[in-house]
Amino acid sequence: MTDEQINAAIAEACGWTDILDHPEFGLMGIEPDTHGCRTAIAWYTYDLNAMHDAEKTLKRMGPEYARTLLDIVSRNAGVGVQYAHGSFAHIKATARQRAEAFLRTLGKWEEAK
Repeated sequence: MTDEQINAAIAEACGWTDILDHPEFGLMGIEPDTHGCRTAIAWYTYDLNAMHDAEKTLKRMGPEYARTLLDIVSRNAGVGVQYAHGSFAHIKATARQRAEAFLRTLGKWEEAK
């Protein structure tokens, strides 16, 4: 998935509606509880604070998300590196890794074609 696809999918999962790609301002949508005001969507793939807000919406899926994130961090660490259960490697996960884990946890990740 491209960064724009990831950002739009996360925004949608977090309750944003009417998402569109504005030629001048980038991705925009209507955030929940804003009475229809269209604003720019956060760049979840770059912004750890935005991902932290998105992670709050997972609620009971936290353990599944943590396992998925650890798998992604392990995969990206390089050949032969495998983090053990209970590892804190996920603490240093990038926003992009967290975004992928978020969408995989929700079953919304699409493999690149």
